Amino acid sequence: MSLSFGRDLYLTPGPSVMPDSVLAAMMRAAPSIYDGPIVDLTESIVTDLKTIAGTRHQLAMYIANGHGAWEAALENVFAPGEKALVVHTGNFAQSWANVAERMGIEVSYLHFGTDRAADAAVLAETLRADATHGIKAVFCTQTDTASSASNDIPALRAALDAAGHPALLMVDCVASFACERFEMDAWGVDVMLTASQKGLMCPPGIAYVFYNEKAEARARPKPDRAPYWDWTDRANPGLYYQYFFGTTPTHLLYAQREALNLLLAEGMENVFRRHEIFAQAVWAAVEAWGTAGPLRLNVANRAHRSRAVTAVRAKGVDCFALQKWLRHKTGLTLGKPIGFDTPEFGNGAHAFRIGHMGHMNPPMLLGGLSSLQAGLIACGIAHGAGGVDAAVQVIAANA
Repeated sequence: MSLSFGRDLYLTPGPSVMPDSVLAAMMRAAPSIYDGPIVDLTESIVTDLKTIAGTRHQLAMYIANGHGAWEAALENVFAPGEKALVVHTGNFAQSWANVAERMGIEVSYLHFGTDRAADAAVLAETLRADATHGIKAVFCTQTDTASSASNDIPALRAALDAAGHPALLMVDCVASFACERFEMDAWGVDVMLTASQKGLMCPPGIAYVFYNEKAEARARPKPDRAPYWDWTDRANPGLYYQYFFGTTPTHLLYAQREALNLLLAEGMENVFRRHEIFAQAVWAAVEAWGTAGPLRLNVANRAHRSRAVTAVRAKGVDCFALQKWLRHKTGLTLGKPIGFDTPEFGNGAHAFRIGHMGHMNPPMLLGGLSSLQAGLIACGIAHGAGGVDAAVQVIAANA
């Protein structure tokens, strides 16, 4: 039988759990999209997003998901034939690079595997070798949603500076924004992008691209940019409709305003600390389970791990069957593996992901981990004792 007759729980790395007040904020009639309160609401969203991003620079908004944000950033920065260097620590860096290649950008890679952060010294060495400064930009993820590896962005910025290279630094923060600390201006990031459906606790549908004066000065000439993706008028609209190059996604904006209200009421320092504690709780549980079984954290080095999502490997285990049992018997949905579709990982069957981002509290997280432990038992998967207890100890010591 199934015990799943309450509210289902999604520990997926996006779309994340949406607060009830965010859902309720969308339950209203459509407003005027020409003037009135929606204008002030949109401007307030821009202001607060810049605050969370740690920037005084520009923000362009798009009706899109994270893939749209990738394309928008690339379309504004690069002309076909120009060179990009991709710092590769997982599937989403590769996917962004794939978009770049389809757009005619010449892409080279620094591969660091999918179980660790990038080595800034290797980046510096590579850039020093680019004596003609042909590389226009370096791009990477802060957290790769697939591998759960998290890069040290200030260290990568320091590598560009140490090499004396003028390349732009472009960072994908889709999985990490409003979960992990990010300071665009202080860290010297030139372009940053994110989206509404993860740490920002909203439905998918709005993509955000932040950029500074250096990026604007080195951008592709404006007449050559696709009209929809051109960031200039979106960031500095003379008329309200230019924010979105047409009809405003009104109800997504209502949701985003309420989500920002919740984040700012909690305080971003508290938000970051909460994500840190919940990540440590997940790590403690998986490490305990792994003492007598195949479960392992994909990223061994604690300093290289995301605070928003955790990828778990389980050699020889049918994790697809585990996820099915959890979904149908308990109402818990975990994140499916991405980037583990090789024979080494059973073509994806030997991995899963736990999302611990956004709207989350101890009953939700510990309930999810308890359900996961029940699934390990029910599916006959070998594991050490005390996983949930280890997570409880982390919560108790830090609350």
